[in-house]
Amino acid sequence: MRSLNIRLKSALCFKLFARLEARRCLKDIEPRLFPEDGGPDHGEVVELYGMEGTGKTELLYHLLCRCVLPNAAGGLEVDVVFVDTDYSLDMLRLVSILESRLNTALPTSSPLASSEEAVLRSCLSRLLVVHCSSSSQLLLTLHFLETSLSSRPSLGLLLIDSISAFYWLDRCEGGASLTKQEEKLSKCSELLDRLLRDYRITVFATCHAIRRSLTGRSSSSCPESDRPYLCRPWQRLVTHRLLCSRQEAENNMAPTSGGNKERKRRHVFTVHCTSSTSSSRTKAYRSSSFYVTDGGVEFI
Repeated sequence: MRSLNIRLKSALCFKLFARLEARRCLKDIEPRLFPEDGGPDHGEVVELYGMEGTGKTELLYHLLCRCVLPNAAGGLEVDVVFVDTDYSLDMLRLVSILESRLNTALPTSSPLASSEEAVLRSCLSRLLVVHCSSSSQLLLTLHFLETSLSSRPSLGLLLIDSISAFYWLDRCEGGASLTKQEEKLSKCSELLDRLLRDYRITVFATCHAIRRSLTGRSSSSCPESDRPYLCRPWQRLVTHRLLCSRQEAENNMAPTSGGNKERKRRHVFTVHCTSSTSSSRTKAYRSSSFYVTDGGVEFI
C-alpha cells in the first residue's frame, strides 16, 4: 500500500512538472519596451508606474492582446488572468483593439479571416477576468489562482490593474502601525512570490504614483514622485520597472473624423524601463514612446 502511494505521488509530481515545463516564456512579449537582453522571464514581475493618464492600462491591453491573439495574427496564444482592482476594465475597448489587430494581421485570403467572429471568441476564451474590491479579496483571488495554474499550463500571464488600488484603504485600516498598514499587501506579495517560483508565471502590474513630480524627470537621480512606496515584499518581487509619463506633442497633429481641416492634438506617451533580473547583477535600461490610437498602442 505504501509503495502504491509513493508511485501515485511520483506520477502526480511528474505530470505537474510536465505542465510547468510547457508554460510559455514571455521574454518576447514586447521587445520595444525592454532592453536588448529581453523581456520578463519565467517567474518575473513587471511594474508599470506612473500618474493617472500616462498609458499604463492601454499598455496592459496591448500586452493582453499580444498574448491571446493566434500565432497567425502575431500573437502568442497564451491564457491570461486579468485582476481588475480599479473596476476600470473596458471590454468594448479591448474587443475593438483585438478586431483592429485581426483585420491588420490577417489577409483576406487567410482561412481565419473568413471566420473573424470565431477567432475573436477564441481570443476572449483565453482571458479570465476577476474583480477585487479589497486587499483581502486580492489575497483570496491569488489562492484561487493556484488551482487554475496547476490545471492550465497555457496560463502564462497575470495582469493586475492596479496593485496599489487599496493603498489608502489599508493605511486607514492599519491605524498608526506601519506593519498593520502593509500587512495585507505583504501577504499578497509573499503568496505571489510562491506562485512565481512554483508555477513560473509572468506578472505585469500597474502602480499609481501618489506624488506628482514638480521638477521634471532627472537622468541622474530618481525624482521623489518616482520612488517606490509599496511594501518591501512587493518591491523585492519587481524585476522590471516601467516609468510611464505623458507629454503633448506640439508638432504632432492627428486628423479627426471630421476631415483633414479639423485636427486634434495627440499625446505622446514615454516609457523608461529599468531591468534588474536575477541572472544579471547589472541593470539595463531602455526608453520608448508610443501613441494611443483607435487600434491600440502604436510605437514611434
